[in-house]
Amino acid sequence: MSATDKILIFTDGSALGNPGPGGYGIVMKTPDGQLEKTFSKGFRLTTNNRMELLAIIDALKKIKNRNLPIEIYTDSKYVVDAVNQKWLNKWRMQGFAKTKNPDLWREFLKTTQGLNFKIAWVKGHNNHPENEQCDRLAVKAAKEKPEHIDTGYEKSKEKPEQLF
Repeated sequence: MSATDKILIFTDGSALGNPGPGGYGIVMKTPDGQLEKTFSKGFRLTTNNRMELLAIIDALKKIKNRNLPIEIYTDSKYVVDAVNQKWLNKWRMQGFAKTKNPDLWREFLKTTQGLNFKIAWVKGHNNHPENEQCDRLAVKAAKEKPEHIDTGYEKSKEKPEQLF
């Protein structure tokens, strides 16, 4: 297998306040560095955990060759432990009852279906180059008066009298 026969994904999420304006940053690259792309997006009201998870979902949706192995690196223990400790399987079996961010976890499961991926934790704010780059992208996206709406978050916070 050559160095371009897998995809490396690095992600980070940010919220300025929790909840507050938020954003995520993504770095996608091949191990040999021949191809590298960055992405970011900001949202007007969200949480840090939602941005951490949404970054991974959106990165995976960008992959064109879904047959390649994928390595995901994030500083989110929430996401890594949910996958690697099999919490996600338990939540799914329980119909996501009492699970935070069920809309995103369902989307994660849908997006990862059929993918050969591993997810690993990296310590945040520890001079990991790609994690630091993702952090800068996420914070910048959150600070730039984002207008995107995290509908999953905002709808979950609506009061009945706000529905019509």
